[in-house]
Amino acid sequence: MANKSKAEIATIDCCLVTIEVGSGEQAREFGFDTANKIEVEPQIEEEDAVKLVVKGILRAQKPKTSTITGHEITLSDNVFNPELVLVLQGGEIVYDSVDTDKIIGYNPPVAGSSDKGEVFKLNAYSAQYDAAGQIVQYEKIQYPNCQGQPVAFGSEDGAFRAPEYTITSAPKTGEHPYKISYVAALPTLA
Repeated sequence: MANKSKAEIATIDCCLVTIEVGSGEQAREFGFDTANKIEVEPQIEEEDAVKLVVKGILRAQKPKTSTITGHEITLSDNVFNPELVLVLQGGEIVYDSVDTDKIIGYNPPVAGSSDKGEVFKLNAYSAQYDAAGQIVQYEKIQYPNCQGQPVAFGSEDGAFRAPEYTITSAPKTGEHPYKISYVAALPTLA
């Protein structure tokens, strides 16, 4: 007799992506509900197998080992978000001098600058549905110690720009490379 799995969790959609930056009183979280795709590729260091073959006979072998060192995350968004790009690569957001909440531009870091953006946690939320088509809960995958890579933009006639952001995540010693948890609702965007 075989035991049935305790959980069979079917998730769908890229419902929400948030990033957590800073700590203590400087902590803040940004939510991006315009992201429509997140691709995650584990970064793995491999050590080759070692085999002892004597006169055509395999005497012993040490198997290949794989060690996860983090993840490379590609986030596809449907809009340009200067606040996200500021965290990913640094630089400055330019605000209107009269309406100080109105963004009028973004300047990336100058060439050769040491400004590389901020280290952050990335949270990716997907929905879990039941057989009746109702959302049961949300899966939250959190990636630690994320850093963005420089961003480039392209344009095409008749197509809205959909920027892709490349992010690397690497756990500290003794830290999990990601964590999965389940929450009843998505964070409220204010």
